[in-house]
Amino acid sequence: MNLLELFSRTLDVTLPVFAMVFVGIGLKRLQWIDSGFVSTASALVFKATLPTLIFLSLIKADLSVALDIPLLLFFAAATLGQFFLSWVWACYRVPEADRGIYVQGAFRGNCGIVGLALAAGMYGSYGLSAGSLLLGVVIVMYNALSVVALAAYQPGQSTDWRNLLKHIVTNPLIISVLAALPFAAFSIPLPSWLITSGDYFASLTLPLALICVGATLSVATMRNGSQTAISASSMKMIILPLLATLAAWAVGFSGEQLGLLFLFFASPTAAASFVMVKAINGNVALAANIIAITTLMASVTVTTGIFVLRLLGWI
Repeated sequence: MNLLELFSRTLDVTLPVFAMVFVGIGLKRLQWIDSGFVSTASALVFKATLPTLIFLSLIKADLSVALDIPLLLFFAAATLGQFFLSWVWACYRVPEADRGIYVQGAFRGNCGIVGLALAAGMYGSYGLSAGSLLLGVVIVMYNALSVVALAAYQPGQSTDWRNLLKHIVTNPLIISVLAALPFAAFSIPLPSWLITSGDYFASLTLPLALICVGATLSVATMRNGSQTAISASSMKMIILPLLATLAAWAVGFSGEQLGLLFLFFASPTAAASFVMVKAINGNVALAANIIAITTLMASVTVTTGIFVLRLLGWI
């Protein structure tokens, strides 16, 4: 396969995903959608369509393939490593008041939307099912570690573990993973009409979610981005994915496993990070800048990463 054909195949994976993000930016600028639409649509995705997509992808999956314990354990260990590396760097390079926001922005990826969309585009049903199980790890770790980082540098804040545990236990995505596992493990059938209806509903998830991601980006805000935001974005989109993917390859991951790990490592900063910063009255401008910069960077860095990994024959 020549370089041009390889690059074309790479664009087939990334362009459909990031095109939807840019469609969201365009629709918001044309005022065809507004903040009310984005808020309602985002809630619909989080509470209903994405859990449905995860549930259906898991009950159709071969758990002997999708439930990859070494993959889950490595992802958890790598996430913890990225968290501590970001924190150590922040201690030397970032003003104390912004360190928690920097750390969260640098390690917390948008795996539930962008990562899962890329995984589905690249690996189809395997990407959806294995990616959905990775989301279970992601949700618990991202929420717990983000609370720790933000509370450490926010005056008057403490780590409320009881409230955090409640959020995790009642998270619709966690519930959908746990609900699907018995159906997949024991091959419990569901009526075909229910599966078909669920597929229709779940098909709303990725385009709607990606459009909402685009609609929430503020190019004007990004123009005023600080050095701290640029540093966090570079850490999130270049340094940490590079180190984590090399570590994964070094311990023996390759093919679909390595590709899936890279896509989750290379996802831009999650929009949920802004919500958490706003809840503690932190520097919301910094949080918004990191999300905007990493999301726009992702179209280049993810495409480049997939191209290089395929060129090396690692995925």
